[in-house]
Amino acid sequence: MLTYILSFLPLSDQKEASLVSWAWYRAAQNALRETDVRYNIPVSSASLSAIKSLGLRGICCISLTNVDGSPASYQVLQSVAYHLGPHLQSLSLGGGSPTEASFVALILGCPALCVLDLSGCNSLFTSGTLLAQPEMAQSVRQALSGLRELNLAGLRDLADLSFNRLSSCAPSLERLSLAYCHLTFELGPVRGSISPQDSSPSQFSFRNLLRFVQERAGRLRALDLSGTGLPPEALQALGQVAGLQLQELSLHSCRDLSTEAVATLCFQQPGLTSLDLSGCSELTDGALLAVSRGLRHLRRLSLGKLQRLTDAGCTALGGLRELQSLNMAECCLVRGRELAQALGSVHGAPSQLACLSLAHCSSLKDASVLSMIPALGLSLRVLDLSSCVALTNRTLQAICTYLTHLSVLRLAWCRELCDWGLLGLEEPLQGTQPRPELEHQASGTKDPCPEPQGPSLLMLRALQELDLTACSKLTDASLAKVLQFPQLRQLSLSLLPELTDKGLLAVAGGCPSLEHLALSHCTRVSDKGWAQAASSWPRLQHLNLSSCSQLTEQTLDAIGQACRQLRVLDVAMCPGINMAAIRRFQAQLPQVSCVQSRFVGGADLTLTL
Repeated sequence: MLTYILSFLPLSDQKEASLVSWAWYRAAQNALRETDVRYNIPVSSASLSAIKSLGLRGICCISLTNVDGSPASYQVLQSVAYHLGPHLQSLSLGGGSPTEASFVALILGCPALCVLDLSGCNSLFTSGTLLAQPEMAQSVRQALSGLRELNLAGLRDLADLSFNRLSSCAPSLERLSLAYCHLTFELGPVRGSISPQDSSPSQFSFRNLLRFVQERAGRLRALDLSGTGLPPEALQALGQVAGLQLQELSLHSCRDLSTEAVATLCFQQPGLTSLDLSGCSELTDGALLAVSRGLRHLRRLSLGKLQRLTDAGCTALGGLRELQSLNMAECCLVRGRELAQALGSVHGAPSQLACLSLAHCSSLKDASVLSMIPALGLSLRVLDLSSCVALTNRTLQAICTYLTHLSVLRLAWCRELCDWGLLGLEEPLQGTQPRPELEHQASGTKDPCPEPQGPSLLMLRALQELDLTACSKLTDASLAKVLQFPQLRQLSLSLLPELTDKGLLAVAGGCPSLEHLALSHCTRVSDKGWAQAASSWPRLQHLNLSSCSQLTEQTLDAIGQACRQLRVLDVAMCPGINMAAIRRFQAQLPQVSCVQSRFVGGADLTLTL
């Protein structure tokens, strides 16, 4: 029963619950066997005992960091293969530099792998000899017979031969990422015969990739070609492969793609449920119209940085009835009126929309957003309006009225937000004096702050992430009253010049579960505030205090004593904190990565320790 109850809690809460008693500890360990929990294991001799313990618990999803060719890495990989290998389903070596021998030995010990991440592991492909021996390749093929997903993103040395050898060892592959790999394209990629004999030992060609897709068309479901420079004719050749029925396709930052090519793709692959066209800067409204007409079952659509997209194209969104996630960040010509009409369309509203990003849509105004918000419905969980600089408190109060189930709200750089907006108070008439109870009390002798009323931020009881970066009109008067979220995990109050120790203490009392906290450039926060606030955040893992000019090593002492789970600390440009204080802090908490800057010869030097 305890295991069942704990399975509903976030990972950090499960860890806290495990400290209650041995029974709770065992129940938490069982709950932590969930397949979607990934364990990050640094490669060092200190991790060997942890690997053995994870093996006894049957953990099946891990990520190894700092893998290299050292004896210590080889020992760790051996330990992983022995203790975790028989039941390991997901393995990430992303960004590491394993040797070919240690990699093969690890894979042979993991016969149940379904997901393998080799992104950025260039050391495996530099020589071009990976799996060149037939006997070794056959053994690896047996081990990877059940592999469903392979991530080869960011491999600068990937070539046809090495790709063919590795992919031939994964006959069940369904998902492939080649994002930001260097693909070469020839004119007329579908002309002439394409065979393995044409494979290049030194470059990765689209012709070779196309041959792979043709061979695996009946099984391949997801493909990521982001950042590969895919031209329109190559996309057309890919889409028309016989038997290919893609469900997910990512073409992020393929800047040469045309509206016509996307329209053809939508006709060729009508079964797509996820499409990423962000950064394809040549696309126009016609692309969105083609998506709406051709991809009726689309659930996730990303159109970020399409600077030629206008309101006219947004009218097509009403036809995507199954849409769950929409990203239109940095579409600077979108004003929102047609978007609001599309989302509120009776016949085609995406009532299942759970995630909406309109960040950096600087043309958005209150009027259009206010008409949009009621149509979004209670299914919405994530809303990003960062840098929509024209939005005011009217938008915030509409959010607090209609979107009470939000778990993530990002309003960074919405500089028109004021205290009365967060508190749910009526806007003072233009030309009248501000409410005296909201004026900043410099003397600190009185606390006249009113209680929240109406649609205040407190209505969003399910919030787990809140970003109010650079909402510079906010003060302690509202923050101390409305930041009362026991479930909040991430909070950014950076660049709030009026935040003081009083506001810091109120946030500490109201948001005790914080794991990520950003207070960069909060110049009125002092050592005195942190001496009292630090003890309220035992779960804090990432803390940004850069450019907090009043802080000294006393704050480091308070944090070091109270925040024992801290992993990253940024104290760059804090003049009162020197390198000696940083080193003493890291001696106390050696697992913490610290960022500290200082001026050397007139230049700013940033150090990561």
